[in-house]
Amino acid sequence: MGVFEGVVLITGVMAAGKSTVAQALAERLPRAAHVRGDAFRRMIVSGREDYVPGAGGEGESQLRLRYRLSAATADAYAEAGFTAVVQDVVLGPELPAYIDLIRTHPLHVIVLAPTPAAVTAREAGRAKKGYGAWTVEELDAGLRTGTPRIGLWLDSSGLTVGETVDAIIEGRERSRVV
Repeated sequence: MGVFEGVVLITGVMAAGKSTVAQALAERLPRAAHVRGDAFRRMIVSGREDYVPGAGGEGESQLRLRYRLSAATADAYAEAGFTAVVQDVVLGPELPAYIDLIRTHPLHVIVLAPTPAAVTAREAGRAKKGYGAWTVEELDAGLRTGTPRIGLWLDSSGLTVGETVDAIIEGRERSRVV
C-alpha cells in the first residue's frame, strides 16, 4: 500500500493553501491526480451564479453541482488506480454531505486551518482574490464553529508547503474517515 490510496480531500477557507498543498501532495505520490473543485465552477460559461452564504437559490445549487462533479471525478480517478487529491472549500454541514458523495474507500479528509492572520497575509500575496462576500474572520469562524471535526485538522500557519505535506503524510491514519 502506498502513502495514500483512494481519495484525499483537502479543504479549508480561501487562501488556506489548499491548491498549493494539494499539488505538492499529488506530486509526492507515485500515481495521483489533482482534482480542483473550482475548475467545475469555472466551466459554467453563462448563467453562473457564485455561492453567497445564506442566499440559497441558484448559487447554492451550482455549489452542490460542483461538489457532485468533483466527487464523481475523484471516484473515477481512484477507480483507474490513481490517488485523487481533491481540493475545494467544503465547510460546515457540507463536509459530511461531501463525504457521502464519495464512493471510494479509503477516503482521507485534511482540513487546513491556519490562523486568520496567516490567511490574510496569504490572500494579500496572491493574484486571485477570494474574499468579497465574506471576511477572513467570518469564514474562519464558520470553519471553526460550524464544521464538524472530521479528519486531520492542521494549523499550517507557520509551516512551509513541504512541512504541511509532511504533516499530512505523518497524520494519514488520523485523516482517514472511511
